[in-house]
Amino acid sequence: MSNFFGDLAPLSFDPEAEGLAFRAYNPDEVVLGKRLEDHLRFAIAYWHSFAWPGGDPFGGQTFERPWFGDGMDAARLKAEVAFEMFELLGASYFCFHDLDIRPEGASFTESKRNFEEIVAIFEEKMETAKVRLLWGTANLFSHRRFMSGAASNPDPDVFAWSAATVKSCMDATHRLKGENYVLWGGREGYETLLNTDLKQELDHMGRFLSMVVDYKHKIGFPGTILIEPKPQEPTKHQYDYDVATVFGFLQRFGLEKEVKVNIEQGHAILAGHSFEHEIALAQALGVFGSIDMNRNDYQSGWDTDQFPNNVPEVALAYYEILKGGGFTTGGTNFDAKLRRQSLDPEDLIAAHAGAMDICARGLKAAARMLEDDALEAPRRARYAGWETPEAQAMLTSDLASISARVEAGDVDPQPRSGRQEKLENIVNRYV
Repeated sequence: MSNFFGDLAPLSFDPEAEGLAFRAYNPDEVVLGKRLEDHLRFAIAYWHSFAWPGGDPFGGQTFERPWFGDGMDAARLKAEVAFEMFELLGASYFCFHDLDIRPEGASFTESKRNFEEIVAIFEEKMETAKVRLLWGTANLFSHRRFMSGAASNPDPDVFAWSAATVKSCMDATHRLKGENYVLWGGREGYETLLNTDLKQELDHMGRFLSMVVDYKHKIGFPGTILIEPKPQEPTKHQYDYDVATVFGFLQRFGLEKEVKVNIEQGHAILAGHSFEHEIALAQALGVFGSIDMNRNDYQSGWDTDQFPNNVPEVALAYYEILKGGGFTTGGTNFDAKLRRQSLDPEDLIAAHAGAMDICARGLKAAARMLEDDALEAPRRARYAGWETPEAQAMLTSDLASISARVEAGDVDPQPRSGRQEKLENIVNRYV
């Protein structure tokens, strides 16, 4: 035991507790015929919880952690603390990048050896722990070699390094029985067209992703390949800007049946959308996979990765997830980090516990709205005109025939209210 968390005990569901406890998240509570834990599938992000030093665009490290350092002893201690935290929270899953769990070596081979040693420690700990791996991924954005992208980099050696890194991370994810593998294109984009061959970079990204899918089948990885849409930050023009952009990219390379999306709340906002919009669109296009749950500071212009605390927002997101049938291999990963002033070990536990309660409240509100047909009934009424034989016939007709019907005086459209405020009031009654 590391003793990093002192005498903190594993959290339990106790709405009346004075100390750390779950007030709304009861993992065994049954909602829509399924345990709450199985609906939400909570995951802890290794990078923000254990690797992030507390910096922001204007200041450096504020956290002092006993495992901060470059050696393998620090990486082993970090793993020890991580699994202690998973146990305290009763977490179902965790997620990691390769760089989160191992120090950078002097060569690719040394980095891979460091990585595989920690993966072996994970494997041993997971034999007796409750926690499982929701997804693994590769960090192809932090090191200066990736300053011009990874799969889209103009240097073929960086492309090769990236491919080797992804292979090792896919192997590790498969070894740990991970349920998904994520590609996160933090720098897949460009700053200016003055030095960019946009078409070539997109073609290289498509080929890279095709190789990832081929390798998945080669090693028999049963999980889902996911892309995480990422707008603007840090690259001005991201190739994976939002769900619609990613879907168009997948269609172009014939991968729309092979790859789904991992949608982050903060990224959706940066792209000018709502979280529920991105989830609903992914469901409509058949590519919904998983979510990163967090929030942005709406007064700031970057991805602040705060823990969720807005029940109405969260409820609308889970409404779209539940309406689409819920998670399959995906889940709720807390891609969220403490504020720079939250220095204590207990803050890590409190942040996750509060977020888990917010998500539980949101999902239960969403489930009640579905059970009561509160939103679907007025939605069906709004589109009811399309159920008539005349409307259905239009969809298999032609412009001339439709025009003739209008000119004969058979059509006289009268606007009807969309009742947005009434529907917003309905949502507020549930949250």
